Parts: sequence; C-alpha cells; structure tokens
Amino acid sequence: MNDGIARMDEDERLADPEELKGDQDLDGSLRPRALGSFTGQPVLREQLSIFIEAARNRGEPLDHVLLAGPPGLGKTTLANIIAFEMGVHIVTTSGPALERKADMAAILTNLEEGDVLFIDEIHRLNRAIEEIMYPAMEDFEIDIVIGQGPSARSIRLDVPRFTLIGATTRSGLITTPLRDRFGFSHRLDYYSQEDLSTIIDRSAGILGVSIEPEGAHMLALRSRGTPRIANRLLKRVRDYAQVRHEGRITEGVAAEALRLFQVDDEGLDRVDREILTLILEKFDGGPVGLSTLAVAIGEEADTIEDVYEPYLLQRGFLMRTPRGRVLTRLGYLHCGATPPRGPSTLFEPL
Repeated sequence: MNDGIARMDEDERLADPEELKGDQDLDGSLRPRALGSFTGQPVLREQLSIFIEAARNRGEPLDHVLLAGPPGLGKTTLANIIAFEMGVHIVTTSGPALERKADMAAILTNLEEGDVLFIDEIHRLNRAIEEIMYPAMEDFEIDIVIGQGPSARSIRLDVPRFTLIGATTRSGLITTPLRDRFGFSHRLDYYSQEDLSTIIDRSAGILGVSIEPEGAHMLALRSRGTPRIANRLLKRVRDYAQVRHEGRITEGVAAEALRLFQVDDEGLDRVDREILTLILEKFDGGPVGLSTLAVAIGEEADTIEDVYEPYLLQRGFLMRTPRGRVLTRLGYLHCGATPPRGPSTLFEPL
C-alpha cells in the first residue's frame, strides 16, 4: 500500500507535545466505533445519523464531509464511525503525505465502491493534488497524463464512487473550489464538563480503572474541553494511583496527580503558563509579535498558534491585537499580577 496511507491522528498533546507510541495505540482502543456510543457534539450526531440513514436507504455512498475544529475533538473518530455505520472500508492518509499526482491516483483507483477516503490536515494538500480531486469528487473520474513532450496525451479514468472525509484544524486555509465540493461541513465544538465526565467514565471502564464521580469531574474540569486530553489525563492519573495509592482514583488522588503533572485548576500546563508569564515579565503584558514570542519561548510559531493559543484565547487569558499578543485582565490575574488600570488601545481585538 502507498506509504502515505496510514491511520494518522491529529497533533498529539497534553502537557508535552511528545507522545509515546503506546499511548497512541491505546487511544485507538478508547475510540467509540458506532455513532450511538459517541458522546458530545449532539447537533452533529443528529445530522450525521440522518445523513447516513438516508444514504443507506438509497443504496448510495455518503456525500463528501468536511470536519473542522481544534485537535483532539474527534474528527478522526467520526471518520471511522461513518465508515463503520455505512459498512464500508476506510483508507486514511494526510495532506502532507500526498506529494505526487501518482500517489493520489493510486489511492483513488484502489478504492472500492462506497469506500471512505479520510484525509487529515486536508488544508495542507498541494495544488496539483487538489486539481486531481476536483473531477474525482464531482464526477468520480481522474485525468492522467501519459507520455512526455509532444507525444503526451491525457486520458480520463473512472474511479469508484467514494466518500471523501476531510479533517482540518485551519479551515480558513482550504481553497474555495475544494471547500465547495463538500456536500456537508461542520465545525466541532469543545465539549462540556458533563460530556467529558461521561467520556472519562467510559474510558475508565475500558482500561479497568476504578474512578469515583468526583475524580472524573476533577479530570473533566482540567481537560480543556477536549476528549483526547481527558483520556490522556486519565491514563497519567491511573499510573499515579497505581504507584502511590491503591489504584482507585478519588478526588484527592486526582488533585495530587494533577499537581505533580503541573496541570492547574484551569487546565493550563507548564508551557501555557510559560507563555503567559513570558508576555507579562519580559514584554510588560504585550503586545508582542508571534514570531518574537516563538523565539523567546523556543517553539515554532505554528505550534504556538495551532496548539497553545486556542485554549488561552478561549479562556480569555490572551488576546490577539493588530500589534501582537497581549494579556487580558484574566491573564494578569492568573499570573498573580495586578492588571493595568485605564483604557488602552492595546486591548482592541483583531
């Protein structure tokens, strides 16, 4: 099979972007397989249930689906659920892995009728691959050029009717022609604490972990609205409970473990707090440009923008302005500092 085909998840992260392969494999076992066992995203679940049932009743492949949202909210899980509910195979790849037209042509021609093709990070497809996808998505045909120079000729090949599911964390980077060819698109929301508690209870049952409701609630509060982080916290707290206690996760055990792992009451980890503290102490609360902030903290600008900033912005600790990033009043208070008094043009959002 083509090297670009694999089961590739979104960017992994809890307190540290690096993850062990064992954890990635375990994450897969915690994924629900059917729509009925998927927790959260109620509007999306209802829409997909109607969408899937109608397609099955007509005996047709599902229309193309675009799922957008921050990492860890279940885009990959939903792609696998859709394939399971439709009773078809799923082929998984990612935008950066598709470099040549031949790669894309090989994947498309090897699909079977009704199969799901899942492309993660679809906003990173190059233009040449996109151009192949246009006729494939609309007419289920692809154009192949045979030969070189004056003798070159183009032939059109039929491909099986398939469903493309695209996942993206940056939907604004998807070109309009590609976006318009998706029949259904939805942006996933962060999860409620109640939904995260349910997810943690389910995962604890799969892992054979004994957890009290208060312990699950505490983990849900620190999970940043993200199931992937909730499951990762559960596994780390499970390890702590097994080594330091009798294996049962109570509210007190969870609190001790989270302090050890440097996750605070707001779900912020060490790097999150380092970003806020850096802006406060070295740049007087901002504004500071993204590239400057990236150099100062020793991270890539894209990593800060895609991985760290979304939750800080969501919680109201940080703000983007025309002149750069600045701390908000909540950001100052979280750092234990007194917010500056008086109106300031620095706090005008983009």
